[in-house]
Amino acid sequence: MNETKKKLLKEKAAKIRLGALECVYSANSGHPGGSLSVADLLAYLYFEKMNINPEDPDNPMRDRLVLSKGHTSPALYSALAHRGYFSTELLKTFRHEDSILQGHPDMKNVPGVDMSTGSLGLGISAACGIALSAKVSGDPYRVYTVLGDGESEEGQVWEAAMFAAHYKLDNLIAFLDYNGLQIDGPIAEVINPAPFDEKFKAFGWNVCVIDGHNFDEIDEAVNTCMEVKGKPSVIIMKTVKGKGVSFMENEVEWHGSAPNKEQYETAVAEIEKTL
Repeated sequence: MNETKKKLLKEKAAKIRLGALECVYSANSGHPGGSLSVADLLAYLYFEKMNINPEDPDNPMRDRLVLSKGHTSPALYSALAHRGYFSTELLKTFRHEDSILQGHPDMKNVPGVDMSTGSLGLGISAACGIALSAKVSGDPYRVYTVLGDGESEEGQVWEAAMFAAHYKLDNLIAFLDYNGLQIDGPIAEVINPAPFDEKFKAFGWNVCVIDGHNFDEIDEAVNTCMEVKGKPSVIIMKTVKGKGVSFMENEVEWHGSAPNKEQYETAVAEIEKTL
């Protein structure tokens, strides 16, 4: 990936992070840690890779993204707003009673949301169904889904993994946000689901392991996975929870806590420096 493109994606990722923080701060609730860890991926997908058009959000041939870790909706909403699906001003209404931007993605009311998610494990199952539909109908679109590492303790994730391999869903790419923390603490101490690479390989998936904050590695992995035939792919992304805000990075308390005014202003200032 050339330097001009990487610079653009870094700027988009910073804006996605700022928007996600604005959501959580305005609502005084939400999940900043995991939203910040997937911002680079969402910048890449929405501004580089996915075949989408904000002016035609329901085009049946569009690529789909299913945010299986639906509690990190602030990052998704921010990505959609900055991509032009709706005004960035709406981010300030996150979780407000009369807002379309509620705590989990809602495909009925939010332009650009391809599947309503929130119950962990549900999203990857839905993504498998969407991918199978494309196979049956012969449609060319691709399906992407984003999983949390803590979410992968859910049995439904592995049922979906079996399903995807059985039906040879090579039009499906899953991204595992491996930041090592969930609401109750380190995943290794709660219910350790690792090693992810060996488990997915055993379930019949093509596996890539990358730095989830490195655009060259993200791009190379996605392009490699798109060439794989006869099996689904998972890209295990090693990430930092709370990425981009020094006092949030690798701190489990920021899984589901909103910053106060001083913390918010400090976080915004840190991210704005990268712009």
